[in-house]
Amino acid sequence: MSRNRSRSKYRRRWRSLVLAGLCGAALFALSAQVASAALISTGSCDASSLRQPFTHWGDAHWYKLVSGGDFESSLVGWTLKGGAGRIAGSEPFHVTGSGGASSLLLPPGASAQTPFTCVNAGYPAFRFFGRNNGLLSTVLVQVQYQNPVLGLVPIPVGVVALSGSWQPTLRMLTASLVGGLLSGGAAQISIRFTALTGSSQIDDVYVDPRMKG
Repeated sequence: MSRNRSRSKYRRRWRSLVLAGLCGAALFALSAQVASAALISTGSCDASSLRQPFTHWGDAHWYKLVSGGDFESSLVGWTLKGGAGRIAGSEPFHVTGSGGASSLLLPPGASAQTPFTCVNAGYPAFRFFGRNNGLLSTVLVQVQYQNPVLGLVPIPVGVVALSGSWQPTLRMLTASLVGGLLSGGAAQISIRFTALTGSSQIDDVYVDPRMKG
């Protein structure tokens, strides 16, 4: 009887060691896959030029301007609803390299959606400039992923309360790591702005590719 118990105890220990080994191998394989995906997903996924527009605010990251995101030229690809549109007046810091003359007006309830742009795990965040027009204004910000299986996937990333003077927002996350991994390393996103309260203006919408610095 004692010999049988010893054999049973030995088998249980052996199964535990085998299970631990299999779990370790699985974790190692998963780590290798994540590392490989990260290496694939942190390079450039388009040929956009880069700037450091937020160094004045202690942010030395490099950014690309979303197409039409300075509101000085064509807004082709933008989706504007509820009275959203170009208006005179721009952020005064000249972060694009030259003085601007226009920005985007968001009346209460209006929304604006950027054109789709390429992101991957190396595009972790975005920022823009904003101000309110005399009353407390808040803007809901969402990123929308174009997934080949799920279609358009909206992800709320925050509500921004704007002040009466032009200021850059804090860095807001694109969730590009998840979107990129789900889409084979790169994904197409747009950024959607919706005026929840008050009237707002936004300007110079930048995405951080984290390719330098």
